Formats: sequence, C-alpha cells, structure tokens
Amino acid sequence: MTVNSRSRPDPVAPRGEKERHPLLSDNDINTILVNGAQISLSKLRRARSFDARLYYYAEIGVYLEVSLSRGAGILDTTREQLERIHTAATHLHMDANKTLNAVG
Repeated sequence: MTVNSRSRPDPVAPRGEKERHPLLSDNDINTILVNGAQISLSKLRRARSFDARLYYYAEIGVYLEVSLSRGAGILDTTREQLERIHTAATHLHMDANKTLNAVG
C-alpha cells in the first residue's frame, strides 16, 4: 500500500504492495545478515552446553553461506564482516570444547 503526501493510503495502489527503492532491499539484506550473525555470536558466548554452542555456530555458518550468493545484492564488506564473525565463533566454540574436554 502506498502513502500519499497526507499520510493516507492511496486507494489506487493494490493492497500489500509497497514502493521500495531497489537499493534499500540490498541494504536490508546486508543489515539482516550481519545483525543476525552478531546476535548468534552473542548467544554462542552465553551458551552453556555443547549443543547450544553448536546450534549458534551453525546459524552463523548459514549467514556466511547465504552471503556467498551472487546477484543477491550482498556487499563485499558484508561478506568480510561475516567472515570475521565466523572466525570469532570458531575460536569460541573450539576453546569451549577444549575446556570441556580438559575438565571431563
């Protein structure tokens, strides 16, 4: 639904359709990927079990894998940020596993 200058719905526009700038969509997907990976990383840091850590680590891997899609408007800077997040997650997950195995 589009909005006219008086902030009322445009009666001519089909319901559910929004006018979107194509570049806005690209920025949206980049923001969603990075923010989602950062949230998963913070949850991984707080996770107390192997299964929980593995789950959040896998989530970060999915965000990274999605970023490799060509033609989806994903920026190189987004890929680089996701690679850094994935590297940090790998170290956190592996260090926690070493600690768990040393204690057990």
